[in-house]
Amino acid sequence: MIWIEIGAGLVIWLSVWALIPRDEWWFRGADFPRLQILAIGLLSLAGLLFSSTEWTLTRELLLLALIAAITYQFKMVLPYTPLWKKQVLKVSQHQLNPKQQISLLVVNVLTPNQKYQKLIDHIQQLQPDVVLTLETDQIWQQALSGIEPDYPYRVAVPLDNLYGMHLYSRLPLIESEVKFILSDEIPSIHATLKLRSGVQVQLYCLHPKPPSPTEAKDSTLRDAELLIVGDRIKDLDESCIVMGDLNDVAWSRTTRLFQRMSGLLDPRVGRFFINTFHANYPLLRWSLDHIFHSTDFALVEMKRLSHIGSDHFPVYVVLQTGRIFEEKQQSLEETPSDAAEAEEAIQEGIEKAEQEEKTVVDELAQPYK
Repeated sequence: MIWIEIGAGLVIWLSVWALIPRDEWWFRGADFPRLQILAIGLLSLAGLLFSSTEWTLTRELLLLALIAAITYQFKMVLPYTPLWKKQVLKVSQHQLNPKQQISLLVVNVLTPNQKYQKLIDHIQQLQPDVVLTLETDQIWQQALSGIEPDYPYRVAVPLDNLYGMHLYSRLPLIESEVKFILSDEIPSIHATLKLRSGVQVQLYCLHPKPPSPTEAKDSTLRDAELLIVGDRIKDLDESCIVMGDLNDVAWSRTTRLFQRMSGLLDPRVGRFFINTFHANYPLLRWSLDHIFHSTDFALVEMKRLSHIGSDHFPVYVVLQTGRIFEEKQQSLEETPSDAAEAEEAIQEGIEKAEQEEKTVVDELAQPYK
């Protein structure tokens, strides 16, 4: 039964590996497949318990270590199941107020993907207030031109480097700006839009590089960009939404720190996973596409949409703002060490960006220089 022991050893090793506070992709990559690691761990545990192999001290120690690893993996993913307390309230039927609502569709289209109509069909069916497309180039911009009459407010950043993005809105954009926070290759869109009720919402659209052997060799710039935005948000006394393909999972050290810093909520907590990547491999999926929001928003609807030919599934979320929700919902508590950890990560990102000579550091990051 050597395969059982190999599986158990792999789960233990990956669980310990993920705890090492390093930014290199070969460390941070262990953050992503926690569900898969957990599944292998449970299979290995069943194999150890029900095999007829004689128990030795080594085997007993392996069992104890495996149980500890499984417990750790459960701790990381359990918040995204119905077994956990919901972080965001559900809007009841009698509370529904369309004027206070905003519907959002986020999708990484995959630049070479040519199944444009599949996305257009989703947009025409759901009629979202805001559509954020990622990896969109000039060809995709042209392909989506048919929706433009319904979306008079737009921000277009067509790029051929897999980091183009387009924001389409039915709701008025009071102001909008394209920022390149830590790299002149990676845009983000920062906008203020107005709901039908007149409430203004600060919108941040992000798509940092992932830590991988083909993209960024480490997570330093990704982490820093997310935390810079989180630091900006924490001082705002306004409705706020952060959305996009963050190339990070909700349970990672960085994303949890971002939530504690910014005070934003995650509507998936206490409900279910929305595993958006990889759309073509059902057994290898995790959540890369996110929508976080301030405490004055509650959830009306949230779902993953069907395949559009991309390696990501689209995500559709409807939120409603209201003072009653803000009074009942609480953001995650920031720990005493969070500020120092965030500042260190941001400074490392700024230094790395300047060393690579890819950017003049954006004003959002200036306070940390």
